[in-house]
Amino acid sequence: MDKKLLHGVHTALITPMKDGRVSYEDLECLISRQIAGNISGLVPCGTTGESPTLSKEEHLEVIRQTVRMTEGRIPVIAGTGANSTLEALYLTEKADQAGADAFLVVAPYYNKPSQEGLFIHFSEIAQKTEKPIVLYSIPSRCGIEISTGIVKRLREKHPHICALKEAGGRSSKVSETVVTLDSDFTVLSGDDGLTLPFMACGAKGVVSVASNLLPKNVFSLVSLALKGNFTEAQKIHLENYQFFTDIFCEPNPVPIKFLLYLKDIISSPEVRLPLSLPSASNTKLLEEIASNLKI
Repeated sequence: MDKKLLHGVHTALITPMKDGRVSYEDLECLISRQIAGNISGLVPCGTTGESPTLSKEEHLEVIRQTVRMTEGRIPVIAGTGANSTLEALYLTEKADQAGADAFLVVAPYYNKPSQEGLFIHFSEIAQKTEKPIVLYSIPSRCGIEISTGIVKRLREKHPHICALKEAGGRSSKVSETVVTLDSDFTVLSGDDGLTLPFMACGAKGVVSVASNLLPKNVFSLVSLALKGNFTEAQKIHLENYQFFTDIFCEPNPVPIKFLLYLKDIISSPEVRLPLSLPSASNTKLLEEIASNLKI
């Protein structure tokens, strides 16, 4: 896989569910719509895919089916991170065998390792595959961030660690990464609402929640920004900014799943406990968004 294929919009896929099980029929419809919307790549089994509540068997089957349904048309960047190094190694190895093109590996959550622990953790995973690895720093969920110094050390030791999904909310972190790492290293926004400012600082795209529903809008924004046309990209950013905000009115992916259901793209808004359906007030908000949304 050409590492520059990591540039662009990569959809953080929801995992459609119905009656307590993964709905592969809905997943196939969603993937077909993503490809029609010119999405650059798909990211199954990340946070948006409810990976913490998928069994290992479900987790790997979602990856296998995403690879099968995509048919090589766009890259599949499989979420294989875990707060146990052994589990992350297992998921990465099996996803590699399933045909994933690259891996999104989140910082271990809950156990809060040191930066040296992070270095060893990611190094162990890098030794399991020769395919591209995207590090995922999201301090609000993990309690720690992956420091720029550790990213640089990992990149120097393992050149196929070639990208960072930055979801810490700071443009300064993007700038710091871009000036510290080599020019072939890719930074991706982990927040739709920050895609434009992050790209102004040197990011090359986004791992997007919004593109589950609005692939063409997010594609247009990122494509313009990649061409340096920030004036037109800003127009799209501002037109969609309220949507980018509203899809986090409840814990992700509750709102985006509910909207996909309201727009008849998936057959159920079901999420897995401990997530729950939107509150009455947010249900009303999401129904208003859906009724006004032309897709």
